[in-house]
Amino acid sequence: MFTGLIEEMGAVTAIQRTAKSILLTIKADKVLETLRLGDSIAVNGACLTVVALHDKLFTADVMPETVQQTTFKQLQAGAPVNLERPLAYGGRLEGHLVSGHVDGIGVISEYKADDIAWRYRVNCTPAVLRYVVAKGSIAIDGISLTVVDVNDKSFSVSIIPHTAKVTTLGKKRPGDEVNLETDLLARYVEKLLSAKPAAPQASGLTLAALQRNGFA
Repeated sequence: MFTGLIEEMGAVTAIQRTAKSILLTIKADKVLETLRLGDSIAVNGACLTVVALHDKLFTADVMPETVQQTTFKQLQAGAPVNLERPLAYGGRLEGHLVSGHVDGIGVISEYKADDIAWRYRVNCTPAVLRYVVAKGSIAIDGISLTVVDVNDKSFSVSIIPHTAKVTTLGKKRPGDEVNLETDLLARYVEKLLSAKPAAPQASGLTLAALQRNGFA
């Protein structure tokens, strides 16, 4: 589980592609302080497993399902990526609960200044938008952000200069794709509300049973 607070931007140094999968090698600094073989790490919002560690580098496999559901299929060597280690038990949750399981890809359709901030509008599918609400949370390339508004085709977010500086979102422009993860709680609430109530079960308590046991 992650928080959506990016620890640093790494850089892709190598990409090995098979027919459906990818092996990523990423240069990093801060996250390598405690990273171990087999650990999870969020790369642009997708939870990956570290399969190799080198000097200032780590390598992670990207399986076919993740390739299809994320922007990794367009990723190129030299590209910056957002990195975050998992939330430690007992740690402070300063963003929101982010699972690292990307729901889909969005496309930035608008980018404009809003006083000190920058406003982005992101187009995405109805399957993603159904879980997006104004003032709710969403992760864009792993960054925990607050939704400003939503319509039937898109939603908007606003970022401060610090976020633009320390994450890849500050480099994004209209036409660029981003990974999206909606609020995990929204999906659980939907499932619970749509579940059919369990059929009542007979208790086995009858008048005859009460009489046999001296209660009637």
